[in-house]
Amino acid sequence: MGTRTIALLAAAAVSVGACGDDEGDRAAPASPATTAAPATTATTSGDRTAALDISTNLSRKPKIPEPSGDPPSKLVTDDVVVGRGRAAKAGDTVVVHYVGALWSTGEQFDASWDRGRPFSLTLGRGDVIPGWDRGIEGMKVGGRRTLIIPPELAYGAQGQGPIGPDETLIFVVDLLNVTPA
Repeated sequence: MGTRTIALLAAAAVSVGACGDDEGDRAAPASPATTAAPATTATTSGDRTAALDISTNLSRKPKIPEPSGDPPSKLVTDDVVVGRGRAAKAGDTVVVHYVGALWSTGEQFDASWDRGRPFSLTLGRGDVIPGWDRGIEGMKVGGRRTLIIPPELAYGAQGQGPIGPDETLIFVVDLLNVTPA
């Protein structure tokens, strides 16, 4: 956890100061939770995340509307666009574009789109928060997925930068490429 925490803290620090910075490799968790069971993933279609009305136009940065109600207590994934390419699995290197917002306010805190370049990571290696490692797994290239990540799979009680303590995060992730392990 020490290495992952340091990497996430460094990534968040770059994220907070990334106005015009072309480094900015970071990935924050997505969306809401009350008390999440860390190993549980709920997949929905037409549930809470569909109510967020996320665009299916993969050539443009998606907007995340302000959510309403209580955040879910488990990781929620929703394929807005189902890809047709290779499925991502633990150990694979993936390239994504993403937008991250806070459940509590709906405000964006990070977006690879704003830096004009995608983000690369190796799934399951702890490069990012657990909600990302678990939420992107199984996604197919060419897809867009919404992740709602409870605090337990994000930054927890300590928060990080613009992400407050016990914050649920919402991410919209576009999977651009998968390189097998």
